[in-house]
Amino acid sequence: MSAKPRTARGEQTRRKLLVAAERVFSEHGYHEASVSRITDRAGVGQGTFYLYFATKLDIFDELVEDLNQRVRQAMSEGARGAANRLDAERAGFEAFFRFTAEHPALYRVVREAELVSPDALRLHYTRIVEGYIDGLRDAAADGEIGDIDPTVAAWALMGIGEMIGMRWVLWGDPDAEPGDDADPTASGTREVPQHVLDEMMRFIGGALGRPELAAGRTATGRADAPEKGES
Repeated sequence: MSAKPRTARGEQTRRKLLVAAERVFSEHGYHEASVSRITDRAGVGQGTFYLYFATKLDIFDELVEDLNQRVRQAMSEGARGAANRLDAERAGFEAFFRFTAEHPALYRVVREAELVSPDALRLHYTRIVEGYIDGLRDAAADGEIGDIDPTVAAWALMGIGEMIGMRWVLWGDPDAEPGDDADPTASGTREVPQHVLDEMMRFIGGALGRPELAAGRTATGRADAPEKGES
């Protein structure tokens, strides 16, 4: 179990360790990472590490939770103020792709959790889906999307975002083939092309029962809000 710091200085040190762990796990993977590599990257002694985390697995689990909280916050802030559910979906996906470009460790850490810490993996995905379900249920009640099962739709939408992000953010050049000199630790240099976002949203609009909104988007990627009860 990780220990919560009691002072602002302690919280700063704990945050330094998490930032260092994000880089070390991203660059070396869980099994090649070590407490000494993390503390060296953070610029603190190994004894300091054990004031906040009991083991390497402890900080790994904490990192999964930390990345999850930050990516959910980024998506929520990105979608805030959207005119309708499809606008919210697009804005949320765009925020997710930006976060992925800035924090490529998200993919490697989450995928390693499947073997290293399955409970952390399940919690990561479940927390994302929970927010999705509520938003989709509300949108269906307001007539912004069709009559769908919000749980199934939430899991499907999360899968779409994860795969599109992997292909165009992590692998880079949209013309590149998988494995063509892709750098999984590259940061902040890759974007999902607009035509990919447009096609993705056209597909999602049809899946959510509102193809007319997805097809009729403006040049800025936004569509007019539907009237309440419109179908």
